[in-house]
Amino acid sequence: MSTVTSSTQTAQDILSNLARTDTSADSVAADSRLQFLTLLTTQLKNQDPMNPMENAELTSQLAQLSTVEGIEKLNTLMGQLLDSQSSGESLQAASLVGRGVLVEGKGLQLTEAGAVGGFELDGPADSVVLSIKDSSGLEVASVTVTDVAAGSQNFIWDGTATDGSRAADGKYTVSVTATQGENNVVARTLEFGSVSSVIRGPSSTDLQVGSLGIFKVADIKQIL
Repeated sequence: MSTVTSSTQTAQDILSNLARTDTSADSVAADSRLQFLTLLTTQLKNQDPMNPMENAELTSQLAQLSTVEGIEKLNTLMGQLLDSQSSGESLQAASLVGRGVLVEGKGLQLTEAGAVGGFELDGPADSVVLSIKDSSGLEVASVTVTDVAAGSQNFIWDGTATDGSRAADGKYTVSVTATQGENNVVARTLEFGSVSSVIRGPSSTDLQVGSLGIFKVADIKQIL
């Protein structure tokens, strides 16, 4: 039966230390490897000559050390990849400042130049009908688009109301209905806004899209 007289730590404790990741991860890993090897050497020195440690047991302990070191290196590599991805995302986000984008939303702002909006389809559609309503919920105009592919699309409303008059400038809401033959197609309305700033967070890079709010880069459906 093997005994250990010079260490009170168990192999499991040392392996747990090896798996730790903090600001001093490198020094912790180096100390833990030294402790592991010291423990292993002590085990070999104090083993019973009549019942020495089995080769399989020794190989298993060395394999555990190698596995944990491999996990350590993988964690470090993943951290580097995430940092690189985050930097690339920040550069991409910075290039969008001042650009017009479409994000999920129901608003439509009408100005003298007209209004820009959008919609997103989960599948192709024969017909897409956009109903434009005022603040009281009354429909003032509708826009119909035919033979539309799946994905995000934009549209322009010149401000002409259903009765032919010019609608008042201001904020409107949009709802969308899409069909393919006799079947409905899942559709979502998109709202136009201008990217005003970039917000670098601890885990992601976000965009301030005017008064619409904060969105992730992945939330941008179309850049105009």
